Amino acid sequence: MWKTNDPDVKRILYVQTHGEKDPERTATPFFLATAAAAMDHEVAIYFTMNGPQCLAKGNGERIIIPRKGGEGKPLKYFIDQAVDMGVRLLVCQPSLDLHGYTLDDLIEGVEMIGGAAFNAIACEADAVIAF
Repeated sequence: MWKTNDPDVKRILYVQTHGEKDPERTATPFFLATAAAAMDHEVAIYFTMNGPQCLAKGNGERIIIPRKGGEGKPLKYFIDQAVDMGVRLLVCQPSLDLHGYTLDDLIEGVEMIGGAAFNAIACEADAVIAF
């Protein structure tokens, strides 16, 4: 499921479980994934549990990442950076069902995968980091 078989390319899978009710916990996977992609690693973020809320159309603008002493940035800022760097956005089908979403409810470019595909990606990754 990874795009490269090059043994010199590191593959990192981030798992995002937080959504609208925890805005302070939503940007970090995007930020770290963007940094990893800038280091020429192959990177994906898997959205499960409440994570798909981060990808729902319009939520990127509505979810504001708090910042002490100043105005926060919208989550879309971090999403756009990650997508621009080639980070793959993967979503869990049962978690879509949990929130009443379909793939059409999400931003463009999100890939839906099942449990077997997630496990394959996780087993082939050099690192799996969960939030």
